[in-house]
Amino acid sequence: MKGNVKKSIVTRVRLAFLGVCLFSAAIVWRITHIQFTEGAKWSALEQERRVIYQPVFATRGNIYSDNESIMATSLPFYRVAWDPSVVNEALFNQKVDSLAGLLAGFFGDRTKQEYYRRLKNAHDPKRGVRYIRLNSRQINFQEKKELAAWPIFREGKNRGGVIFEKIDKRFRPFGGLAQRTIGFLNEDKNGAGLEFTFNRHLAGRDGEALFERLPGGNKPIYDGTEVKPQPGYDVKTTLDINLQDMAESALYKSLVQNNAQYGTVILMEVKTGHIKAVANLGKVAEGVYRENYNYAIADQGRTEPGSTFKLASMMAAFEENPDLQLTDTINTGRGAMKIGGAVKTDSHPYGRISLQQVFEKSSNIGVALLTERTFSKNPEQYTNHLKHFGLDKPLGFQMSGEARPYIKDPNDRSWSRTSLSTMSIGYELKLAPLQTLAFYNAVANGGTKMQPMIVSEIKQADKVIERFEPVVLIPKICSEETLQKVRTMMEGVVEHGTARSIRTTDYLIAGKTGTAWKFKNGAYTRTYSTSFCGYFPADKPKYSCIVVVDSPRNGRIYGGDVAAPVFRELADKAMARDAASERPLLARAPVRRSPVPLVKAGLQDELTMMFGQLGVRHEGAGATDDWVRTSRADSQAADVQLRPMPLRPGRVPNVEGLTLRDALFLLENRGLRVRTSGTGRVTSQSVAAGTPARRGTTVLLTLEPIGMKAQPLAVVATTP
Repeated sequence: MKGNVKKSIVTRVRLAFLGVCLFSAAIVWRITHIQFTEGAKWSALEQERRVIYQPVFATRGNIYSDNESIMATSLPFYRVAWDPSVVNEALFNQKVDSLAGLLAGFFGDRTKQEYYRRLKNAHDPKRGVRYIRLNSRQINFQEKKELAAWPIFREGKNRGGVIFEKIDKRFRPFGGLAQRTIGFLNEDKNGAGLEFTFNRHLAGRDGEALFERLPGGNKPIYDGTEVKPQPGYDVKTTLDINLQDMAESALYKSLVQNNAQYGTVILMEVKTGHIKAVANLGKVAEGVYRENYNYAIADQGRTEPGSTFKLASMMAAFEENPDLQLTDTINTGRGAMKIGGAVKTDSHPYGRISLQQVFEKSSNIGVALLTERTFSKNPEQYTNHLKHFGLDKPLGFQMSGEARPYIKDPNDRSWSRTSLSTMSIGYELKLAPLQTLAFYNAVANGGTKMQPMIVSEIKQADKVIERFEPVVLIPKICSEETLQKVRTMMEGVVEHGTARSIRTTDYLIAGKTGTAWKFKNGAYTRTYSTSFCGYFPADKPKYSCIVVVDSPRNGRIYGGDVAAPVFRELADKAMARDAASERPLLARAPVRRSPVPLVKAGLQDELTMMFGQLGVRHEGAGATDDWVRTSRADSQAADVQLRPMPLRPGRVPNVEGLTLRDALFLLENRGLRVRTSGTGRVTSQSVAAGTPARRGTTVLLTLEPIGMKAQPLAVVATTP
């Protein structure tokens, strides 16, 4: 028995040993097969997974004002990386000490010895490092040029291993001016304003290139298969920088004086619907206001308009009953009256007054009585008139986010006996300020309702890709007789009525004040939304404008006291500026023109491309990314001579002759702040070229359009 057990155990051990041997042999065979038979296949697969295509982002287009002043542009910045595997041993050992010292001095985050050890470890062949980011700090173009001249780096990416990874940053030369209108776009492609609405034009078309996955990041591989990105188109707006600045300044002053919650101003060109200024300021702290929301068009700015809506009610009454005259009278009683099931009150008892006075004094009782008497038997006819005025539909504004207007209809479940008289004075309905302005603008424009516009062109350099023409929404909102009546009423508001404080003898203003109670938590409160909407000059309208100041708290609560002064200040400045621009020119440019365009300075590759397309002969050599100045060539072999203009590190560059975008590029990259005056090319700079560039110093640039002065042709090349 014991012998049989022992024999069984030995047999099992032998079988187990044999199994282990067979399994080990199978593993050895499989490894050998993979290594030698399938080695090429798996090596190729590993390489394929390590090398990937990644997008190369396009440079975003610019946003311009109506005179092509830059309101938003992209400036390039870079991160510095290094491929130690391409640097030969002799070069590395000879120059690594110098490179470590320069890196330590430039970035200041590590000592020279720390950078030396980091470079030495990365260059060790045993480690096989092929990519290392030397510093996470972003450097500007001028600093990139400086680093590219350092030891080892000066050998370029193929022998020196230096890699400059480009990152575009959005820059606004005018700071917070029209900030919410220009808008933003975040990493998730969400945003607001022009940046968001016109992203498909501004974004351009991304390229792609091969990148190798390496520890620390992805290294680009330039093998000829890369697709270059296509820069985005430029967006030219209808905004006037000077009027925009005036609007924001006047609004800000009123908000601070009245301790208001927020405010908005829109200035529009009557004939075209072009918006020349739009300011949106909200309170972010006590006495501090910023462009934090687009109150002009969006939902938060959509409110019950109050008395500015009385224009629509009066217009509807005149259209329904053409026999009504401004001299007809109506008894408003002693300041309080029950109308249509609800009590309406006036700020003062007016007794019997004319329809002209009803509008001038903004009598709630007068307007409600007139509307009730005209439409009580058929209230739907009243809302039909409002719909004919286009007040129930969005304007189709070019920017996304327009609020939908709300005009109550007798078919609505919320319609009640009191709705007709209440709507007539601007309650139980909601409009955004831009929608109210478009209606008033139609009155100024002879009854033709225009679609408000804020973008006029999509451009690529000087080539217009798409042009947006003015759009007529409604050819005639009312009869000519009604139009004359309401225009007379609106002029009377400023001459004799609630806005007489802004009357001026220099020109005529027509408009209407508004003071509306704010509806909060299911009830009307003793806080107000004040407004003034109108146009000027009234006898020959050029601009229409609306001002809204919400929740003033320093005692003044009426539109005539809070919003109207903002309108007057902006109107005064706009009229003064227009008068100055219409004066005859004392000097005119000479008739004789040169066949060579007056270009004084620019980036060499851009000028070379332009001269080539125009057939202008030119000579002068340098790197394609050098800046150049131009002058007439001495020889007959060329029309233009390109000559480099060296730029000294740490010194203020000479930007005379450059476009604003190029001047911003050079100055901002040195940490200088820029202010501008005028448009065109730079003719002078407040800080002399060659002086030390101290970070934070403000440089005032004076610009003039090409051709305004008879100047000799100058072409300049500069090396950043």
